[in-house]
Amino acid sequence: MHVVVLAEFAAPSGGAEKVALESARGLAELGLAVSYLQGVPGPVDPLLDHPRIRRVELGLPDIWNRGAVVGAVSGVWDREAAARVGAALAALPRADIVHLHQWTRSLSPSVFPVLFAAGAPVLATLHDYFLACPNGVYYRFDRAEPCALRPMSAACIAVPCDSRSRLHKLVRVARTAALGRAIGGRPLHLVHVCEASRARMGALFGGAAFHHRLDNPVRVRFEAPATPESGDAVVYLGRLTREKGADLVAEAARAAGLPALFIGTGPLEAELRAGGAELLGWQAPEDARAILRARARALAAPSRWYETGPLTVYEALAAGIPVVTSERSGASEKVRDGETGFVVAPEAESLARAFAQFRDDARVARLGRAAHARFWSAPATIAAHAHAAADLYRRILADCAAPIGCAVQHVCAEQTPRGVSAPF
Repeated sequence: MHVVVLAEFAAPSGGAEKVALESARGLAELGLAVSYLQGVPGPVDPLLDHPRIRRVELGLPDIWNRGAVVGAVSGVWDREAAARVGAALAALPRADIVHLHQWTRSLSPSVFPVLFAAGAPVLATLHDYFLACPNGVYYRFDRAEPCALRPMSAACIAVPCDSRSRLHKLVRVARTAALGRAIGGRPLHLVHVCEASRARMGALFGGAAFHHRLDNPVRVRFEAPATPESGDAVVYLGRLTREKGADLVAEAARAAGLPALFIGTGPLEAELRAGGAELLGWQAPEDARAILRARARALAAPSRWYETGPLTVYEALAAGIPVVTSERSGASEKVRDGETGFVVAPEAESLARAFAQFRDDARVARLGRAAHARFWSAPATIAAHAHAAADLYRRILADCAAPIGCAVQHVCAEQTPRGVSAPF
């Protein structure tokens, strides 16, 4: 089986790339041929150094490094990106599966018709909500609360919900409209990393879709559980923003009488530091894991938005560190409330009550050991993910092999030539 994996980067700049890289490596180790299409030039993770992985660098610019006007236009529809993806696919052995992990930084909606034209089932892992929601997180930054509007409705278009500006929102609305035309009713296989995403996107996505569930992989190895009862702080690991709840962690930790430790960077750095929190800045993954094991009584991930599958939660559980997570996060399904951590509303008072539980060393130790045991009873490792992904691909191909299934999945692709132009 030949699987083509598309991602913006070949190094882990975020969760989507981490999953793409780890998935590609796991599939190759399972014996599948993998072609990794990298949109933006840059560092290459050693995970891609494998004899069954072929890496193709498309040489596309990151839209955030282009001028405002050029970046906006190319973000809505980039003919060059479509041409380069088409040329790369044409030069490769025929793909059996095309699996897209991210497309907003260099690829644009223009690549979707090209992917469908490859004649293989097209899958897209939903690390966010960009396939339906213009700002990608289904969150009202103007109100600091989850969105309740129908994506691309008149009300959606009118509200200034983008984190940057109203103009930026309008550009993203244009991109979402272009995306709808680019997909054009063609069947798309949506891969959900949590049940909440599956339920939510089933109602939000307007196109024809097959919905599948596949857990994210986690790059961890089995070790003896950490000893969180000897830790000294509640740890937050990630970008320091309000939608992720970094400010809630600081406020709740003060109320619970526990130190708060932040690993990461972001717009709230000065505010958190002024409040007395300890900030360590960005850390390499290995260093971040070592800090967690040495200092964390618990990991806090109280996202205000409907986060799909934050990898830090799974990494903490694998290490035997209790987790306090938001009830809005997809990761909440991995935390047993009161057994391996706590699932709470993303509010300071609820979070403080949970944090107060971690003043008791015996309780912290019990939660940590339970977290470790539960994770490793069915570990979401790279190998486990690869087996599940390969099984999913085989099921999709088997369905396609049936005359009716094949007609449903590929009739539109067969009618669409390579190198299609913009749909507007």
